[in-house]
Amino acid sequence: MNNNALHTVEAWIREQAAAYCDANNVPGFVAGVHHAGEQVVVAHGTANVTTGAPMREDTGFLFGSVTKVLTTTLVLQQVDRGLLDLDAPVVTYLPEFALAVPGAADKILVRHLISHTNGIDADLFFPDAEGRDALKTYVTGLADSCGTLFEPGEQLSYSNGGMIVAGRLLEAVTGMSFPDLLERDVYAPVGMTDSCTSARQAILRGTAVGHFLNPETMAAEPTGMFMLPDTWGPAGGTPIGTVADLLAFGRTHLAGGVSPSGTRVLSAGSTALMQQTSHDMETPNVPPMGLGWVRYPFGDTTVLAMSGASPGGVSILCVVPEHDLVFTAFGNTSGAIMLQDQILQRLLSEHLGVQIPTLVTDVAQDVDLTPYVGTYRSNQLRIDVSIVEGQLEERTTYEPADESQERIFTEFAGGTTSAPPQRYVPIRPGLFAPAGYPLETFDGYLRLLLVSYHDVRDGQARFRNGGGRLTRRA
Repeated sequence: MNNNALHTVEAWIREQAAAYCDANNVPGFVAGVHHAGEQVVVAHGTANVTTGAPMREDTGFLFGSVTKVLTTTLVLQQVDRGLLDLDAPVVTYLPEFALAVPGAADKILVRHLISHTNGIDADLFFPDAEGRDALKTYVTGLADSCGTLFEPGEQLSYSNGGMIVAGRLLEAVTGMSFPDLLERDVYAPVGMTDSCTSARQAILRGTAVGHFLNPETMAAEPTGMFMLPDTWGPAGGTPIGTVADLLAFGRTHLAGGVSPSGTRVLSAGSTALMQQTSHDMETPNVPPMGLGWVRYPFGDTTVLAMSGASPGGVSILCVVPEHDLVFTAFGNTSGAIMLQDQILQRLLSEHLGVQIPTLVTDVAQDVDLTPYVGTYRSNQLRIDVSIVEGQLEERTTYEPADESQERIFTEFAGGTTSAPPQRYVPIRPGLFAPAGYPLETFDGYLRLLLVSYHDVRDGQARFRNGGGRLTRRA
């Protein structure tokens, strides 16, 4: 395809979306591509099966964790303005920040919050609070409820808690609420005219809701919870907008921090810093981390990406600096992530001519499985790993801290938090693939399905990493 063939791209996205949504009971899907000065948006299906409202090109949706790149942008703006130092301890600006392990919070630097290297063990910590003091409530709760997984900077573990603390840090240094700051310093200068931070605002325009598949009928049914509590705003709980808005945000990061309208949003230096590797676990299932951005290598081409789960929905934002391309999409069941991955890989291989190498070429036969057997824990989660028929078997158990946490997480997960045991086959020592998947599944975004084990001492792995998240041997 040549560079001006976006109309061809538009046609095959439309065709692919229709086929995938029909085959997998995804009610609605919307996607957009900006490349070399041209832009297309494709919408398919239904935004809400209860109302029958169509998914349109300008339908809003929850950004989910794509918000983390917006939150990181806000942090770097304050660095540009001299109000924050990335290498200063968080407690310099937020003296009340504490964790359940005495003194642990004092070691965490501002940089650790936005590079997912902070070690805060709060991945499933869902305090239920709304309004102006929601983030203050979250940070207060950490001191009683959440410890650490590792020393700051020692490991990488995808961190909702770190981003939420960063949001509260922003409130402390600016004197503004996180939603107000997001609207003033990102939405307005980027030109995200259809974005907001609350259901109260979203109801005034077309907005998609998430859906879950009924396990008996496989029909898509709307979520009973539109969004997470305000306490999760900076990690992705509350911001809502459109494909056009996320394309404008992605273009701002392509253009060295200058928005499509010509407004300087972030310094060129800070924009570049976000895109540079800040930590690399050197395992294929955990791509190198920038600040906010995850750096997915596709051969020699880097895709800066972040995907975002919301209750019954999934979004994605990808920026390809070497090719001046932005891709973003939302589907209103979680299974739409597979379609997003298909479109991304096809954009890279067919539209841009990027050679996508095979990430996993073979499985290994003679790997000693014993170092990985045991129980691994993180916040309210237990994973029991055993050997069954020559494969690793993982059983995951959710252990809620209280009724409120259980209610929120159960609603977020669509009513069930228990999963059947999952078998894994070895690719090499310390790296495993879920059994039964074709190996090409892992070439793209879904490399996150691979599981790795780290820091083997005395014949036992200390950490397990699944989906970018660490659990520690109990």
